[in-house]
Amino acid sequence: MHAQRPAVILLSGGLDSTTTLAIARQEGFELNAISFRYGQRHSHEIAAAQRIARLVGVRRHIVVDIDLRQLGGSALTSEIAVPKHDTVEEIGSAIPVTYVPARNTVFLSFALAWAETLQARDIFIGVNALDYSGYPDCRPQYIEAFERLANLATKAGVEGHGVNIHAPLIHLSKAEIIRRGLELGVDYGLTTSCYDPDPAGVACGHCDSCLLRLKGFAENGVTDPAVYV
Repeated sequence: MHAQRPAVILLSGGLDSTTTLAIARQEGFELNAISFRYGQRHSHEIAAAQRIARLVGVRRHIVVDIDLRQLGGSALTSEIAVPKHDTVEEIGSAIPVTYVPARNTVFLSFALAWAETLQARDIFIGVNALDYSGYPDCRPQYIEAFERLANLATKAGVEGHGVNIHAPLIHLSKAEIIRRGLELGVDYGLTTSCYDPDPAGVACGHCDSCLLRLKGFAENGVTDPAVYV
């Protein structure tokens, strides 16, 4: 029996990253999950990521502490209010204040460093360029550019053992992501997506993330198992 190839999966505890974890598992990779306590508004997503990693049978799960609140500039890492809407149609096309400056570059850099120490040649990230909030670091061009950077910047890359950045959700709508996850047996009741939940972790139902999630479940004719205010 062949040993599983190790992969590093960015796991936030949200819907997209949990679906991505399930895809990596289905593809036969050894699962090594990395999460970040980065000064975000709440710790519910870390608890969700830990629960998911435990139940899915992740081999290693690390939570990296970095404090992006020191840099600010985002509603997720400062006192800026999270925008709320009544419908998905109200979400604007401009980059919203929930964008965290350079977040995916920071996260992927940590994932790359860990992948090199694990001798893993595959990194999975749940970015999505369709039903998302317009973040520049969720686009295919960005993922391709980071992969090139990763293979220039590491000992493994220079020695011919470069890394592949997998973004299996990048061209899917939220409804398609949920459909894929349901096919793979993902328990979305374990995930949390809300940018601004109450102290008990109950979702607000009105931030961009909640509205896009609710729309995705509705388009599948399935009730979202998350608890909303």
